[in-house]
Amino acid sequence: MRVIEIFKGQKKEEMYLYVEQKHGLKSVPEDLLTTFGQTESVMVLLLTKDKELARVKAPDVLDAIENQGYFLQMPPSPEALAEAQIAAMVKAEEKLADAQKQQPDL
Repeated sequence: MRVIEIFKGQKKEEMYLYVEQKHGLKSVPEDLLTTFGQTESVMVLLLTKDKELARVKAPDVLDAIENQGYFLQMPPSPEALAEAQIAAMVKAEEKLADAQKQQPDL
């Protein structure tokens, strides 16, 4: 279990750096920070191996932080983003259909 701080940069959308909060960005290579641009803290969370994250696996994040001092989350590919949007739309339509089935007939 670690207290993790997540940073985003100004240069690339949906690219994030995860670091242990008590160490901050000290372990992140300077060239990576340059690529990132000015960083902004977006979240602090208590991370355990069984915590569910949106796009990455918590064990991968914790292992990378343990071994290299940071974890870099890259933006999703356009194909992956399109697939996620389609899946979300299908799920929303299924929920709507279920809700309509449960409505009493007037």
